[in-house]
Amino acid sequence: MKRTRVLIVDDSALVRDLLSRGLSMYDDIEVVGTASDPYKARDMIVAKKPNVLTLDVEMPRMDGLEFLKKLMPQYPMPVVMVSSLTESGSRITLDALSAGAVDFVCKPQSDVTRGLGGMMNELHDKVKMASYVDVSHYKNKNYKASADVRKVTALSKTTDKVIAIGASTGGTEALRKVLTALPATTPGIVVVQHMPEKFTKMFADRLNELCEMQVSEAKSGDRVYNGRILIAPGGKHLQLMRSGGEYKVVIRDGAKVCGHKPSVDVLFRSVARAAGSNAIGIMMTGMGSDGADAMVKLREAGARTFAQDEATSVVFGMPREAYERGGAEKLVPLPKIPEKIKTILQEMN
Repeated sequence: MKRTRVLIVDDSALVRDLLSRGLSMYDDIEVVGTASDPYKARDMIVAKKPNVLTLDVEMPRMDGLEFLKKLMPQYPMPVVMVSSLTESGSRITLDALSAGAVDFVCKPQSDVTRGLGGMMNELHDKVKMASYVDVSHYKNKNYKASADVRKVTALSKTTDKVIAIGASTGGTEALRKVLTALPATTPGIVVVQHMPEKFTKMFADRLNELCEMQVSEAKSGDRVYNGRILIAPGGKHLQLMRSGGEYKVVIRDGAKVCGHKPSVDVLFRSVARAAGSNAIGIMMTGMGSDGADAMVKLREAGARTFAQDEATSVVFGMPREAYERGGAEKLVPLPKIPEKIKTILQEMN
């Protein structure tokens, strides 16, 4: 069995010890070392040649984002960020995903010793998944500030068309590329991106600065209309409801579905019931199978459906399951998804 070689970077000696001992309990993981800051990590990467790096988001000498931006163009390797649930930690984590990090896990907010033990399965799964991700395209990449996109006033009319999108690992960047390419006249969009609370609000606000459409974290009772994108809040499920001639969303608590909250499965099943043939369902990059069976229901209800292809997915798990189970009509490369949406909308008119 090939073991994944992991280097742990965290300024806390306690966290380094807990993560090292925790990951070492898995037979398919080899912790090759730990580093207290990015400067030591840089030397250990060259000496130890790890397959995956776990990187603390907030460190005193150089934060994880700054180190990532220096690392990826010179020595691209899969990185899993270890983030706090603070506002600054959330912001840096989203920036890190844009800069090449594959995924992230959240540190517990209290009782670090017990809480870190509870997150080890998630960290193990994401480290193993990251070890298969090709990040070589970040070699020699220059990171520049995103150009401002002029906000176009969207149409505030109810539409009988709805676009539902599900995504997980790699989804923040994939969604940005798709949503920023859509005009303000696009029918309302509801999105589930696997992400904890606090992150989704910041993610929505960031997209709102870049998109022609209006983007916000969803609240119960929000209407779905042309030019509006609603992002499911972390830690809650989002469902689409029809109220007369309007679509609205309901945000609710409840158990995890397919291991997630928000769950793509919950969203897609509600869209199948509320919108049926007036819907477009899209499954994007992500690990696991959340939403795959629900996409079958969506297609059976008459919706048009497709999934992101393997070549452009960071992780092909969710799109593959949606396609192989018959939920997705076809696979589409990421750069062609905006045009595919426009084509389907023309066919639906």
